[in-house]
Amino acid sequence: MTLRLENLCITLAGRVLAKLDLTVSGGNVLTIMGPSGCGKSTVLAALIGALPPAFSMRGRIWLDGVDVTQVPTHARRMGILFQNDILFPHMSVAGNLGFGLPGNVTARRAATDAALSEAGLPGMGARDPATLSGGQRARVALMRTLLSGPRALLLDEPFSSLDSNMRASMRQFVFERATERNLPVILVTHDHDDARAAAGPVINVMGERIQL
Repeated sequence: MTLRLENLCITLAGRVLAKLDLTVSGGNVLTIMGPSGCGKSTVLAALIGALPPAFSMRGRIWLDGVDVTQVPTHARRMGILFQNDILFPHMSVAGNLGFGLPGNVTARRAATDAALSEAGLPGMGARDPATLSGGQRARVALMRTLLSGPRALLLDEPFSSLDSNMRASMRQFVFERATERNLPVILVTHDHDDARAAAGPVINVMGERIQL
């Protein structure tokens, strides 16, 4: 799988905020760094088709050779993780994992049980998400995203709310899952340790390479 940003240019009131022309191949991580407010998250919003109306975008977005620039958000098959896990508080852990999954009850149960085992949380499907630790909630959020069958993974500061030990563990967990599924990954962060752990190219929103 590949994610190609072809001459992507995002502007606000005529001012260029981001300018990217690059390809991310499956299993690799591209990191976009910069201070808060520089436009990193705006790039991800453009990729999933959720760019606010005040912004304009030129260029094309290709996913696995298909132009998805005008494809609705729900049909782009790009998974995204945010700083907050955004689990549904009125659902169990299993309910969160199975949300939106096709198939009958048996098939959904098998899929959620497998996801819990992969996340190191077997038998926790009936738990209230509020009873989980921050790291456990983050793993559930990732597995919910992966169960939707994305063809690319976007990460918007997903490790920033975790303590340093859990942060390192979660980074490894996320990157390993993406590699196993051959997903191209774009990571937005301001943390140099995140970028080093990603072990891929590091750029700013203007596509200029950053030396760590």
